[in-house]
Amino acid sequence: MNSASDALQNTLKINEIFYSIQGESTFAGRPCIFVRLTYCNLRCTYCDTEYAFHEGEERTLQQIMQEIKEYACDLVEITGGEPLIQKNVYPLMTNLADAGYTVLLETGGHLNIAQVDPRVRRIVDIKCPSSGESDKVHWDNIALLTDLDEVKFVIGDREDYEWAKAILEKYNLNERCPVLFAPVFGQLKNKHLAEWILEDRLNVRFQLQMHKYIWPPEQRGV
Repeated sequence: MNSASDALQNTLKINEIFYSIQGESTFAGRPCIFVRLTYCNLRCTYCDTEYAFHEGEERTLQQIMQEIKEYACDLVEITGGEPLIQKNVYPLMTNLADAGYTVLLETGGHLNIAQVDPRVRRIVDIKCPSSGESDKVHWDNIALLTDLDEVKFVIGDREDYEWAKAILEKYNLNERCPVLFAPVFGQLKNKHLAEWILEDRLNVRFQLQMHKYIWPPEQRGV
């Protein structure tokens, strides 16, 4: 194998790396470094990062680690696209954990999370019917969840809400990890979802995409 091929074995296709406010998860509000990987094999109806389907450039793990270091922040989120598509994301997450970072992984929930370094906090999306991708959920992931992880439901309408509530109860998700209910931005009114949660006395965390209220919703790199 030549040196060019060797180098390719240690790269990831990166869409963008940026420093911003963590807008989602139980870490919402904290400064965070985001590493957005290219590629996704889902096509959710409400996707707000279609530019990450294909756009990006190859970077070595060393280059990525160096750029992260320059931000002087100890919280890093690996996102996409779907970050678990690229196999070199696993050594990247381990390298970050070894270096003392708190590492978050945001994944679409349709790929197996078993190989993720146990020090990484896995934020696993369970796709609701309005996403158009609820048939892709990898249900075996639920058994792998620990109290370090989080589960997220992005809810577009009342049908999604009732579906998510049934899944919450069926799998006793509250006994495993924090559970997040988030409205689809611009589709379901925040007030409606909040009222449903209160009416049913659900033990979940209501979540907004905070960054979309700080900067224009379509703005990249925030």
